[in-house]
Amino acid sequence: MNSFVHKTLVVQLQAGASDRFPVLAHLSYDAADPFAVTVVFSHDGRVVARWRLDREMLTDGLGRPVGVGDVRMRPVSTGVWEELRLEFLGDARPDGGRQCAVVFAWAPALATFLRETREVVAPGREEVRIDDFLQEVIAGS
Repeated sequence: MNSFVHKTLVVQLQAGASDRFPVLAHLSYDAADPFAVTVVFSHDGRVVARWRLDREMLTDGLGRPVGVGDVRMRPVSTGVWEELRLEFLGDARPDGGRQCAVVFAWAPALATFLRETREVVAPGREEVRIDDFLQEVIAGS
């Protein structure tokens, strides 16, 4: 059985008050890190940003607002188009505000990706090798 899922989506990026523009979102899921989904955003062949997101939070965000802190998600419906709005908050600016980027992803495509991850590792069946994790933490200190 494959322990890795990958999907590339065209998403819409909105930074500040600007219009949306398309970027690629490369989503990946690895059973070795069963709680996380890695998203790499790229444009013109360059990596714009890389985020590790909680798989359960992504799933929940398709149905209701979730998140506090640096990442927030909520469903958005225009009547015909179903999207997931992802807000990524960055570093503080000198004026006290924070950098913010908003990504809009087509919800059905994201739901398909998440369904494929659940076929690899079902919710509640995630396992973390705690000994390996502790070795990494201790080695890093």
